[in-house]
Amino acid sequence: MQMAAQALADVGFRVARFEFAYMAARRSGSRRPPPRAEMLSGEYGAMVDALGAEKGALIIGGKSMGGRVASMIADDLYASGRIDGLLCLGYPFHPPKKPAQLRVDHLAALQTPALICQGTRDAFGSFEEVGGYALSDRIEMLWLEDGDHDLKPRRKMTGLTAADHMKTVAKATRAWVDRTVS
Repeated sequence: MQMAAQALADVGFRVARFEFAYMAARRSGSRRPPPRAEMLSGEYGAMVDALGAEKGALIIGGKSMGGRVASMIADDLYASGRIDGLLCLGYPFHPPKKPAQLRVDHLAALQTPALICQGTRDAFGSFEEVGGYALSDRIEMLWLEDGDHDLKPRRKMTGLTAADHMKTVAKATRAWVDRTVS
């Protein structure tokens, strides 16, 4: 996430990062599975409140679970004018090797302008899989060639690095915000 935050800062965004409590606990040895995404919405909402951003001056999002939770609370925040958009990096459309367990119901009706940046070989939702999902027309997809769930390509396959993909994400996000949100 440091690389993503720096790439976004390099194209003019102020970036605030936070860590869910369950992730912080893992650093101190906890092996508990993550809580259900619905259980994290309060923690995410509290962080949005703590930022104290002026109305509509905020894009929320996150990587994997963070993006999923952000997408679940985005419409309420957007409708109240508190955010302008949603950015998801490596959205977990389904658990790996379980493509029938979709996590997309709320994405079909999403009203918040959204950009989802996804690797074409992401085990949580590949290019081939996601193309068949019913997603809101407010969602734009940025596909990163040969990227995995962390958006990392295999250098041997593409000649690209994770840093290259992060620069692409940052430039695409800047263009998306300028075109769609601002």
